[in-house]
Amino acid sequence: MWDRLLTNCNVATMDPAVPGPFGAIEDGAVGIQDGRIVRVGRRIDLAGYRAGRIENLGGAWVTPGLIDCHTHLVFGGDRAREFEQRLDGATYEDIARAGGGILSTVKATRLASEEELVDQARPRLQTLMRGGVTTVEIKSGYGLDVASEMKMLEAAKRLGETEAVRVVPTLLALHALPPEHRASREEFVRLAVDEMIPEAAERGLATAVDAFCEGIGFTPDEVRALFEAADEHGLRVKLHAEQLSNLQGAALAAEFGALSADHLEHADEAAVAAMAAAGMVAVLLPGAFYALKETRRPPVELLRRHGVPMAVATDCNPGTSPVLSPTLMLSMACTLFGLTPEEALAGMTVHAAKALGLEREVGTIATGKAADLCVWGVNRPAELAYWIGLPGPEKRIVAGEDA
Repeated sequence: MWDRLLTNCNVATMDPAVPGPFGAIEDGAVGIQDGRIVRVGRRIDLAGYRAGRIENLGGAWVTPGLIDCHTHLVFGGDRAREFEQRLDGATYEDIARAGGGILSTVKATRLASEEELVDQARPRLQTLMRGGVTTVEIKSGYGLDVASEMKMLEAAKRLGETEAVRVVPTLLALHALPPEHRASREEFVRLAVDEMIPEAAERGLATAVDAFCEGIGFTPDEVRALFEAADEHGLRVKLHAEQLSNLQGAALAAEFGALSADHLEHADEAAVAAMAAAGMVAVLLPGAFYALKETRRPPVELLRRHGVPMAVATDCNPGTSPVLSPTLMLSMACTLFGLTPEEALAGMTVHAAKALGLEREVGTIATGKAADLCVWGVNRPAELAYWIGLPGPEKRIVAGEDA
C-alpha cells in the first residue's frame, strides 16, 4: 500500500522521455511512497493500486515543484534608494563605482548577526515557497570576508533546516571588491582562494563556487584561480557571465565543467558552443534584465541551435532583481526573451535541476524522484506563463507531504 495517490489530475511530468508537450499525461495519477514517486501514469492504469490517502484533484494540473536555481536571498538591509536613483538615470555601473550597489549591501550584511540574516531572509523565502518553489539555491557574496561569508552560508543552512524547502548553498566568493581591499586586489583573491573555499568545503556549507566575471567585477584570470581552488576542494563551479560585456567567461566556465553560466546577454556563438560541449546550463534571469532596463537579450536562438538547456530563475537580490514571484519569471521569460511556455516551465523544473546538479533527484515527475510537486488550478500548463504573476499553486507538496 502506498502512502498517497493523487488521482483525477493532469500531469505535466516535464520528463523528456514522455512524448508530447510538457511531457503531459492527461487524466493521470501519481503514486507516492516514503517521500518519493513510485508510479506516474494514466489514472486507468493505476486504478487497482491502494494508498493510505487517495486524493481526487478534480482535473487540476500537477507539475514538478518549481526550482529557483539562482538567488541571493540572504542579505542585510535593502536598496530601495538605488531603485530611485536608477529611475533618475543612474546606471548599474554608476551606482557600483560610487560605492553603492553590492557594497552597500555588504556593509549591512556584515553588521547583521546570523540570526538577523535568517529573520530577514525567511519572509522572502516563504514568499517564493508560496509561489510554488520547492528547491532554492542561495548564494553568499555580500560578506566579502571569511567570517561574513560563512555567516551567510550558515544562515542559508538554517533556513533549509527550518522550512519545508530544499536549500542548495553556493559560495559566491568573488562578487565585488570590498573597500578594505581596493588597493590590494590580489590579496582579496588570495583570501577567497586560500581561506574562503577551504573553510566552506571543510564545514560542508557550500556545494558550488560562483564568481562575477565582469569589468566591474573580476577578470577571467582571477576567476580561473578561484575555479582551480574549487576543483581542488571538490566543489562544482558556476559563473555570472556576459551580463554587461563579453569577457569570455562562459567559455572559461566550460573549461571547468561548470554547472551553469548565468545572465549571458552578451554571450556569442563561441561561448554557447563551449557550453554545449561541456554539458552546461544557461540560466536566464529576466528579472534583472527588466529591472536594469536592458535591451540586449540573451542569445536564445543560439542556445536552442546548440542544444544548451535554458533554466529560468528569479535572481532575487536587493539591488538588480528584487523579485519574489517565480511565475512572474515564467511570464517574463516568454515576453522578454521569447521562450515558449513549455521552455519557460522546463527552465524552472528539469533544466533548473540540472543547473544545480540535482537532475537525478528533482525536476521531473518520474519514478524514483523526490515527490516535490505543485497542484495548479489551471486548464492547461501554459497558463503558468500566460498569467502575469499568477498566484501560487493550490497545493505544494515536498517529499510527499503538503507543505
